[in-house]
Amino acid sequence: MKKIIKGIKNVFRHIGLFFDKWLITPITKVVLRVSEFFKSNGRTFERFLGKKQTLIIISLILAFSIFLIIDGESNTLIDQYAEVLYNQPVTATYNEEAYVVEGLPKTVDITLVGQKRHIFLAKQSPSGGVTVDLTGLKPGTHKVTLKYSQRLKSLDYRLDPSEVSITIYEKASQTKALTTDILHKDNLDTKLNIDSVELDRSEVIVKGAKYRLDQVAAVKALVDVDDFAKPQAGDLVLENVPLKAYDIDGKIMDVEIVPKTVTAKVKITSPSKEVPLRIVPKGELAFGKSIKSLSSSVSNVTIYGSEEALAAVTSIPVEINVEGLNQNKDFTVTLERPNGITEISVKTVTVKVTIDNLASKEFEGIHIATENLNQNYRVQALTEADSIVTVVVKGSKDIIDGLESSSLHPYIDLKDYGPGEHEVEVKVTGDDVRLSYSSKTKKVKVRITAK
Repeated sequence: MKKIIKGIKNVFRHIGLFFDKWLITPITKVVLRVSEFFKSNGRTFERFLGKKQTLIIISLILAFSIFLIIDGESNTLIDQYAEVLYNQPVTATYNEEAYVVEGLPKTVDITLVGQKRHIFLAKQSPSGGVTVDLTGLKPGTHKVTLKYSQRLKSLDYRLDPSEVSITIYEKASQTKALTTDILHKDNLDTKLNIDSVELDRSEVIVKGAKYRLDQVAAVKALVDVDDFAKPQAGDLVLENVPLKAYDIDGKIMDVEIVPKTVTAKVKITSPSKEVPLRIVPKGELAFGKSIKSLSSSVSNVTIYGSEEALAAVTSIPVEINVEGLNQNKDFTVTLERPNGITEISVKTVTVKVTIDNLASKEFEGIHIATENLNQNYRVQALTEADSIVTVVVKGSKDIIDGLESSSLHPYIDLKDYGPGEHEVEVKVTGDDVRLSYSSKTKKVKVRITAK
């Protein structure tokens, strides 16, 4: 411990000797010379400067001032700052018509190190940017150094990365068929439909490394609905439609496409069709109740969509939940668009249901139809009783009394049946959704044979 204290004392003693030798003693000598110079000009001034306390104070003030000046200058000299310039583009020099380069970063980060004023000037003055010269390199893998050209030599710079491994390939080319992809189709007016897109060319040339070209599964022209100016029914011409190449997984491929854009002629139509609403009750009414009438505030609606979608729609179903219903009720129903239908002229309708007491009636001797029988088979009832059934119809008496037997459709579904004798369940449907239908005979026996 004593040695440590002694060592500390020696350090402070040496510091004191340093300041005494190089600051206090020289300054004191200067003050003495000034004092001698002014001796002849006034005894008062001489006595003031001749005092020991005065000389010590002046020496300390001068020494402290010199210390501050030197310290400030030293900080200016050694004070360094760093600033990062992010995402600086990299420019490569090579024969782009003959070769493809992979592994070269598109941008790098540059760290500038130096004084603030120099960094500021460097950011304001133009530079040669980040470059790499690949001239003379042959196909294969190479390690190259990136360079940054900066006019100010007072700054240091560091590139991240500064060295990269690249692979050079010979550039190949292939001809690919061009297809169309429509973007933001949902943004098109729901009453409009893109009927067709005609491009000014059917093929393009893709260039790049051979192995990449083999991975190109499709090249598509991206027709963007958002680029349509005031879309309406008729022909619309879009210029400079961009092209993209995709692999089998739908990922964009980094290959060159010639040309880069095409012109597309878009045919916009507004096909429509008027179809009736079909009210479909769901659920069981309260015991002893039936539906006497179903009426809707709208009987027909206009639907919009493609021609194929319109052809597949013959009516719009309107489902209402009548579970446990025992009195008249009005339902407000939002219409749902069938697949492919983009717009319906009416969004909601009101369905009025009138309730009546339940009645029933039997219709005898109705022949059973078959459905979904394999075309390679024929079917025959085992007995005459297996070919006809009695259908029980339940509903409002007023409706049943006017019902014709021709509107009843008992049938058996033979979809999963093969050759042999089978006992099959009888199902019954009818034309009037207000009524319920069932067969008194639940199952019949049939024989299926090959034709």
